[in-house]
Amino acid sequence: MTAFGKLIRTTAFRLTLAYLFIFALFAASLLGYFAWNTRRLINDQITTTVDGEMDELSELFARRGLRGIVFAIENRALRPGANLYLITTPAGQSIAGNVASLEPGVMASSGWSETAYRRLDDPDSSGHRALVRVSRLSSGFRLLIGHDLEERRRLFGIVANAAQWSVLIVVVLGLGGGIFVARRVLRRIDAMTGTTQRIMSGDLSGRLPVGRSGDELDRLAENLNAMLERIEALMMGLKEVSDNIAHDLKTPLTRLRNRAEDALATAGNEAEYRAALERTIEESDGLIRTFNALLMIARAESGQARDNMAEFDAADVAQGIHELYEPLAEDSGLTLAVSTDHAPMHGNRELISQALANLVENAIKYGQPPLLPQPANGGAAEGRDLREILIEARRDGDRVLLSVTDHGPGIPEADRKHAVERFVRLEASRTLPGSGLGLSLASAVATLHGGELRLGDAAPGLRATLALPAGTGEGLAIQTSNVPQKTA
Repeated sequence: MTAFGKLIRTTAFRLTLAYLFIFALFAASLLGYFAWNTRRLINDQITTTVDGEMDELSELFARRGLRGIVFAIENRALRPGANLYLITTPAGQSIAGNVASLEPGVMASSGWSETAYRRLDDPDSSGHRALVRVSRLSSGFRLLIGHDLEERRRLFGIVANAAQWSVLIVVVLGLGGGIFVARRVLRRIDAMTGTTQRIMSGDLSGRLPVGRSGDELDRLAENLNAMLERIEALMMGLKEVSDNIAHDLKTPLTRLRNRAEDALATAGNEAEYRAALERTIEESDGLIRTFNALLMIARAESGQARDNMAEFDAADVAQGIHELYEPLAEDSGLTLAVSTDHAPMHGNRELISQALANLVENAIKYGQPPLLPQPANGGAAEGRDLREILIEARRDGDRVLLSVTDHGPGIPEADRKHAVERFVRLEASRTLPGSGLGLSLASAVATLHGGELRLGDAAPGLRATLALPAGTGEGLAIQTSNVPQKTA
């Protein structure tokens, strides 16, 4: 397709043509109304003047008879720019006036008519037209008084000529403006098209150009760029997750196969086979838990869990998690405590419970306090029990805070952002069992609800807090852009 063909097919050019047609039609209608109104005003002036003279001459005829009206008509006909005058006998023979000829039948009927005429003193006026009134006098005489329409014709010609030039100028300027606007828009659209073609070819780093005008195309480009950034981040995250799954799950799968192969090669009785199968099942359960966590994270980040949101009290969730994990904490030599206030909120109770459970599991697993010198009185450092893990649920303004505080080694501030990524395990935790998905799930659940996961220093230890919007869910945002993109 040629450049001109592309130009005339643009929406901007077609809109310009439509507006041009409407504006030209409006201008023509306005000028037409002006011409018609001017014509009407001129006709009104002529009829007023002619009616006045007709009444005056009719009265003169009634007072002075034929001689008086003939004398008056001859005097008026000699004035510069005089009207048309003609008086005839009942047989139609001209008696006096300045009219040499009229269209046939004009004098036969009374009233107003428009006719061609020729003056006695101007033989070249045969092409002129006049608006005339014919009145019947007593004794059958007829009187005609009229006014030339040349002024009306000349004024109408001026208006018509102005209308033609105006419409021509409107069309030229409209087409010129339409071509300019269409070329400008087409240039921007072509730039966007080129970017989208690069993106479709696999270059997700391409971005649509954004101008400085802030118009609708700029706003569209900004929104599309934000969408492209999100898509690029998701695709990079998908690639990294695939790599992480292949890397992190290869080891347990290899271990699972080796154990099964070792059992087949070395087991000599039923007890040994049973032990091998139990270890295999245990390893399989760990893999299933990992995949379930991945599915739950994907469900939270995609927003699918938004359909199951309801009103509930976050304090009840904290109490339930405390009851569930208190025995596990005691088995690990820790104390699990809970402190709650009434904290109503709107959300997915199942996911929030799972997120809080992940935080508690991490605290139990990694929250063993470091070996610190004991105070002289034998009490806990600074009056605190460093083996206590505290679950809290409370309302803070328009937020509900669900936090888990331990007094273990904590997470260095430089590693906290990295710690919420999927399959990420910090150096200190690599010797302990786990998949590195607990904090990632908690962060995804918080983001789903329009909140965030905060990792802070408990001095010593870690305070992990789910900061979620309270209320009826009107403020929930479908924002997943805050989820760490490296492991999307």
